[in-house]
Amino acid sequence: QVHVVESGGGLVQPGGSLRLSCVASGSFFSINTMGWYRRVPGKERELVAAITSDGSTNYADSVKGRFTISRDNAKNTVYLQMNSLKPEDTAVYYCNTEVVTSSWWQYDYWGQGTQVTVSS
Repeated sequence: QVHVVESGGGLVQPGGSLRLSCVASGSFFSINTMGWYRRVPGKERELVAAITSDGSTNYADSVKGRFTISRDNAKNTVYLQMNSLKPEDTAVYYCNTEVVTSSWWQYDYWGQGTQVTVSS
């Protein structure tokens, strides 16, 4: 069983910053890509940023230059530093982890989501 838990969401004013964290725990061999997604009611969930096990990153165009994804492989943790936040960044943010088992099967696990609200 694998558990994925996000933290760090909240209410922030436009132009402010937040840092999201996500930790994966349980029984697995390793983690490949870890990513952050977000969903606004009535819209499809979208990729915000992702990072591979060797540190390669990918960002949505809407957050490039403002958000930074990083990870600590020893702690099975991924972070999302969000700066210069805009009202349109308001969403529920979800963490996704690609877990590899000792039998080399890969599974996707999702966290429960954390609300980020950008408002004055």
